[in-house]
Amino acid sequence: MKKTFLLLLFFALTFSSCEKDDICDANTQTTPRLVIEFYDFSNPSVLKNVTNLKVVGEGMTDEIIFNGLQTTSSNIISIPLKTAETSTTYSFTLNSGNSNTALVDEDIIKFDYTTQELFVSRACGYKTLFTLDPTNPYSHTDATATNQKWIKFISVEKSNIENENETHIKIFF
Repeated sequence: MKKTFLLLLFFALTFSSCEKDDICDANTQTTPRLVIEFYDFSNPSVLKNVTNLKVVGEGMTDEIIFNGLQTTSSNIISIPLKTAETSTTYSFTLNSGNSNTALVDEDIIKFDYTTQELFVSRACGYKTLFTLDPTNPYSHTDATATNQKWIKFISVEKSNIENENETHIKIFF
């Protein structure tokens, strides 16, 4: 009787201690980042590569690293939004490609939004979904008042940020 009880206890502990959802699957969508595409201002239907772009969050010193590179040469980037706040501010610095600091141009974009937490699973926990403010989704300023903005126009393509499979913002320069 004692052996049967121990055997049953062993099987109960073995098969009930780990469940399938104790490990968050790498393919599970978590809190999405804001997806931004860059376009040519003079030809708005053409994607434009951004070279020597540096994106730094407010209060941070390190720039965001895109695809393992600190300096991006791409036309699409993804940046995180703060989940515990209702706005996130980034500095977008464009360097013309040489060491002349006079050719460095910095624009500041503050994104305003609301958040909603959504339960994913016991293993993955919650993810945060964002909705850009319908009346004022962003504010765009130049870091230097005497300087002109290098970003000419910003278009909100998707206000609801629920995944990273679609473009949320288009920047024209």
